[in-house]
Amino acid sequence: MTPIDQKTVIGVVGAGAMGSGIAQVAAAAGHPVVLADALAGATKKAHDRISRAVLRDVEKGRRTQDDANALLGRIQFVEAPLGDDLAMYAKCGVVIEAIVEDLAAKQTLFRQLESVLSKDAVVATNTSSLSIASIAGACTSPERVIGMHFFNPAPVMPLVEVVPWLGGDPTLAPRVYEIATAWGKTPVIATDTPGFIVNRVARPFYGEALRLLEEGVADAPTIDWAMKDLGGFRMGPFELMDFIGNDVNYAVTRSVFEGFFFEPRYRPSLTQRRLVESGFFGRKTGRGYYDYREGATNPAPTKDPSVGLLVFERILAMLINEAADAALMRVASPADIDLAMTRGVNYPKGLLAWANELGLARVLGWLERLQAEYGEDRYRPSPLLRRKVRDGHGFLE
Repeated sequence: MTPIDQKTVIGVVGAGAMGSGIAQVAAAAGHPVVLADALAGATKKAHDRISRAVLRDVEKGRRTQDDANALLGRIQFVEAPLGDDLAMYAKCGVVIEAIVEDLAAKQTLFRQLESVLSKDAVVATNTSSLSIASIAGACTSPERVIGMHFFNPAPVMPLVEVVPWLGGDPTLAPRVYEIATAWGKTPVIATDTPGFIVNRVARPFYGEALRLLEEGVADAPTIDWAMKDLGGFRMGPFELMDFIGNDVNYAVTRSVFEGFFFEPRYRPSLTQRRLVESGFFGRKTGRGYYDYREGATNPAPTKDPSVGLLVFERILAMLINEAADAALMRVASPADIDLAMTRGVNYPKGLLAWANELGLARVLGWLERLQAEYGEDRYRPSPLLRRKVRDGHGFLE
């Protein structure tokens, strides 16, 4: 394959928040970039978004005005909406897809891209939860397809999940890993399983919080308070779901649930489903778990330490258990799982290292009590956690 350096043209398909962010990252690393979108006017919005971002960098002294002008000058903003003609990407050595999270749409796009790209061009998908194999399988040259999952906002968040698939070129993952590193990112290698690392391991942060809400253990403000004040998380689960968008969060949960053949640990919440059906997506619609409309007043948390500790320990136990199970199933190395959760979603500590600090027997006890109380597989402890407790070893050893 042709070496990838600063002269390599990077194509980004999709000019939404994620696509424009990836384009900015590639241009900041010195690459010429081609950015286009199927929606009329989307690329103009992307130009405005990137311009505002680099202007803030100039104002804060992170780059000079000349650097900002050069960065913008390296991006070709294609204003004509994409159709069947993708000729603008013919010169690209790497193309990163960042369109709607829909398998059929991605498969169609990848087939169209193949007709214009050179034989050794790399084609990456920024999917957050869809199977890389299912996307690659639609291609005539599937071996050059790989997952390259950035986190939003891409210019700020350091993590990139590099996701090879069974039929991919074995040299491709190391090359994409090097690209991400050269772009100033923190890459980790993940296997092609639903949700990869972060969107799999993070499911209990939302799912168990929703379960606690539905049971009436605490309301949303109190659960958010517990996870921030007692756990050190930057945002509580309900604040974060409203920020991400309940439509997006619910769709990812469903995708992971279905992808794991309806594994009960990932079962979606009826509460969240009803919010999505009502159009209460969170900040972007003005209503979610909280009311963001002008003049709205939201309830204050009930800062009861005993309730807060119950909430925190229950959610944390489920997160640690999920991280342990991801390590057991070799989704990624234990070190990369911890790295992904701290660098991808800003967790205060790596979950496996956190378990070591707490004591694995203590975490196992939390889970065993939950499973005994509810009798559900949802709370079954990971075999790896049991094994570590039995053998007297910690994670990351």
